[in-house]
Amino acid sequence: MKYERFEDLPVWQTAIELAKGIYELTKDRFFNQPGDLCDRLRRASLSVSNNIAEGFERGSTPELLAFLYISRGSCGETRSMLIFTERFPEAKHIQSHISELKSKAESCSRQIRGWADSLQNSDIKGQRHLNKNSRVIYDAKKRADLFEKKLQQTLKTARPQDYPDEE
Repeated sequence: MKYERFEDLPVWQTAIELAKGIYELTKDRFFNQPGDLCDRLRRASLSVSNNIAEGFERGSTPELLAFLYISRGSCGETRSMLIFTERFPEAKHIQSHISELKSKAESCSRQIRGWADSLQNSDIKGQRHLNKNSRVIYDAKKRADLFEKKLQQTLKTARPQDYPDEE
């Protein structure tokens, strides 16, 4: 499926839910203490969706990949701060919320990794580089690859009795 808008990407939607959950979590009294944990946690979680959006809008695969890895790093940063938070006895009452958010951050990270892996193996340089001619060439190559794959599968499953020798 081809996505036209970053808002339609499942990974972006998960990332937005992560940031929303972090903002709700950090309203808890535990985060009303000196230091910048609350602010850093909020910023890191919001960075996940923002970098997905910015990379998507850039229009080139190399730039999208760079932003996806930044986004994935922000997932790790968010999880790290959640793990740090859950180690405090004073945060015991928000343990289940923290656990849920860690899982959501891990899900984002996995989705980003899968997307990045597929992009690294793609011949398309990005929307910015597509024109009518390059799209025709790309589509023809994909059809040829699919045909070759089906042909290979047919040859693997063919039995000699299906093709008797003509004498």
